[in-house]
Amino acid sequence: MPNAHCPMPTIDAHIHFWNYDPVRDSWITEDMAVIHRNFTPKDAQKVFAANDVEGCIAVQADQSDHETHYLLQLARENQFIKGVVGWVDFTAVQIEELLHAYKKEPLLKGFRHIIQGQSDEAYFTNKAFIRYMSLLAPLGFTYDVLIYHDQLPQAIRFTEKYPDQRFILDHIAKPAIRHKAWKQWKEDIKELARNPNMYCKLSGMITEADWKQWQYQDLVPYLEIVAEYFGTDRLCFGSDWPVALVAGSYAEVVQVIRQFMAQVPKETREKVMAGNTATFYKLGSWISS
Repeated sequence: MPNAHCPMPTIDAHIHFWNYDPVRDSWITEDMAVIHRNFTPKDAQKVFAANDVEGCIAVQADQSDHETHYLLQLARENQFIKGVVGWVDFTAVQIEELLHAYKKEPLLKGFRHIIQGQSDEAYFTNKAFIRYMSLLAPLGFTYDVLIYHDQLPQAIRFTEKYPDQRFILDHIAKPAIRHKAWKQWKEDIKELARNPNMYCKLSGMITEADWKQWQYQDLVPYLEIVAEYFGTDRLCFGSDWPVALVAGSYAEVVQVIRQFMAQVPKETREKVMAGNTATFYKLGSWISS
């Protein structure tokens, strides 16, 4: 349960852990030197304590079975890690047996693949991916959708195939915030949000803005759009820590969402900052009554 001292129950719906490997983690480029190191639960606990955050969802950053097991072990060892979004190979010969085995892991809430920037053939029109995605809903697993804004039309068509699957959009689909572009993204978000089983993480925004000069007002139009179309019952606060450190501190990230949510009633703020994440990932006692 939330700590008594905390002014607003908060669960971070999107953080990562890793033991930095320059080969495996080659996506961390030279201009991201601030995250060229290990990030552990001890590191997370420090920033959480400083920002009144009680728990989090750990999300895969590497596409391997090892990553899933690594995050699950961290979650077993650290109570504040409330759930894990892992990775699984949908092309594996024994994928059905593997998913049923994973169902025995109560901390494993769902899966994600790094679809951003990939061709349609790799995922959205891939026969194996299409087929085995249908296995997730009956087993109660969620699916995090990680894409760039120009992949939204494909994501809309794809997710419509699975009316019973619980999806959540990572990083509001990475719109071109640094270029102040949102017209097409807005139309696509409106269409995607028509799916009642699609949630949206308020995460990853400052890294899509100008890393060195972004301001709160740069983000407001995007926040207003997702709030309009998803409604406050399907929005979840997420930091994308430690990736977000390339553009700002954890305190700055959480303050953006707290400032934006200050305009709505306390009950609504609590949903966005914790309750919706607890509901989506089925975190038991965290779910608001």
